[in-house]
Amino acid sequence: MVRTPLRLLALPSLLLLAGAGSSLALDVQKSVDVAAPPAKVWQTIGDFCGIGTWHPAVEKCTPSEKDGMKVRTLSLKGGGSIVEEQVSRDDKVMSYTYTILESPLPVSDYKSTLAVAPEGPGSKVSWSGTFSARGAPDAVAKDVIEGIYDSGLKAIAEKAK
Repeated sequence: MVRTPLRLLALPSLLLLAGAGSSLALDVQKSVDVAAPPAKVWQTIGDFCGIGTWHPAVEKCTPSEKDGMKVRTLSLKGGGSIVEEQVSRDDKVMSYTYTILESPLPVSDYKSTLAVAPEGPGSKVSWSGTFSARGAPDAVAKDVIEGIYDSGLKAIAEKAK
């Protein structure tokens, strides 16, 4: 019987974990209370390409379709663009989910949901996403997405009053 030292058996597992790094899914969840009824807030943000009217980083949104799915191309202020596809929508629940198809952002495998729900006399808007870092450390990718969500939610709260 050949005895293999335990440290040699553990080495492949450690290498696998070390290499995993950014392949683990990251998530960001943000929300804001809005002093307006849910239906009014959904009217402001529910249109998939309506993001061009409320997100401060988006100069314009161009809608299109791909294989029967809604697609939006976001032209960003300062240059660049992001192409996103709506993968599900529920107007009754007031939410939609989308993925990024093309982007200069340091993320991959991005999937996000924007939703409105009643909260006291007003509404709560929630924006959540899961993704992996791409070409940047996890913390940088997470900071970028948090910044996008924070500025968008702040703008929604102002616009939907």
